[in-house]
Amino acid sequence: METDCSLLNLIKELYPICRSITGEGVRETLRIIQKRVPLEIQEVPSGTKVFDWTVPLEWNVTDAYVMNREGKRVIDFQSHNLHLMSYSVPVRKKMSLEELRPHLFSLPAHPEWIPYRTSYYKENWGFCMRHVDFEELSDEEYDVVIDSTLQAGSLTYGELYLPGEASDEILVSCHVCHPSLCNDNLSGITVAVKLAETMAARSRRYSYRFLFIPGTIGSITWLAQNEQIVPRIRHGLVITGVGDAGNVTYKKSRQGDAEIDRAMTHVLRHSGEAHSIIDFFPYGYDERQYCSPGFNLPIGCFMRTLHGQYPEYHSSADNLDLVRSESLSRSYADCLQAFELLEGNRVYVSQNPRCEPQLGRRGLYRAVAGQQENQCRELALLWVLNMSDGRHALLDIADRAALPFGQIQSAAEALVEAELLKEYRSPGND
Repeated sequence: METDCSLLNLIKELYPICRSITGEGVRETLRIIQKRVPLEIQEVPSGTKVFDWTVPLEWNVTDAYVMNREGKRVIDFQSHNLHLMSYSVPVRKKMSLEELRPHLFSLPAHPEWIPYRTSYYKENWGFCMRHVDFEELSDEEYDVVIDSTLQAGSLTYGELYLPGEASDEILVSCHVCHPSLCNDNLSGITVAVKLAETMAARSRRYSYRFLFIPGTIGSITWLAQNEQIVPRIRHGLVITGVGDAGNVTYKKSRQGDAEIDRAMTHVLRHSGEAHSIIDFFPYGYDERQYCSPGFNLPIGCFMRTLHGQYPEYHSSADNLDLVRSESLSRSYADCLQAFELLEGNRVYVSQNPRCEPQLGRRGLYRAVAGQQENQCRELALLWVLNMSDGRHALLDIADRAALPFGQIQSAAEALVEAELLKEYRSPGND
């Protein structure tokens, strides 16, 4: 398929920004997204109770480094923002290497990579570095500076609502809290932005809500403050890690057989791509909040290689070299096709249910028996006629017939035009 370079270009623009679960990096990221889609930026004050959690203090950082006796920065936040553990408290002191070592993190198995570490909910500080540099530390004393602030502020997230013909919603969620990590999750952000642009330009049966939120605390905060909206959510996707070269992985909702689960399974089955469909488990990304038992929303997680299953995960090697334009474009296309399926998944009733109607005189069947050219199209027509009893949606028919949804949908449209089929209801709207 044709690749879309704009997806990779947005990742390149966002890559240098130091993001965390709060702070100016999140705001800067959302302002860049706002240039492409009309996000509303929301601020939730520190200290706000959100279920069992509390919105934390806001964290910002200006500079951070470890300097040796020669005045050289042996660890420098300015050269790569992964060098500083996220949410590190302010520090300014001289300390021995022995004092410093417990606050240093490296990856001995990948000595050229910088790890990504956080301490969001327990006051701490630390630096991350290449293991080859760690092994070279030999001075007896170092200047350690972390010019950061932890103070009352707010948690920031972006939200875009696109009203459709119905108030029922499709929710799309991605996390914006990670610093310079491309697959996790600049890839999810950029695919979500592209989907938002596309759906904004189309007529929509469903309403769409796009959330750009800090991981975990962001979804918890949104759910706590929007419980009145939750009953309108009919389908949803968490999008993350969609830029690497691995095969698509779709993690089902907690419900397991929700329409989004069946839609994504159908799309991937007929995509020609290698893929995996896995059951829900309560670990991962924000799907575990949306699928918590008090909400149990029909929201799955769309990704490529499962988190933690590629060596570059949560390290500086998750960089611009890891993500691929073709993976981003294919991920976008798969998600869009699932939305198109949900938009078109309607329930019909045959207007001629007693035996097959004569399709030939309506121009819907072969003029000469035995010809094979239109056999798939005609088989789709017969399946739709047979199963359109007011109880089966088009996706039910497509799965039963083992035919792509598009063929079944085209057959239904032709039968409606021939007045042999009438729309009965949208699935789920009894």
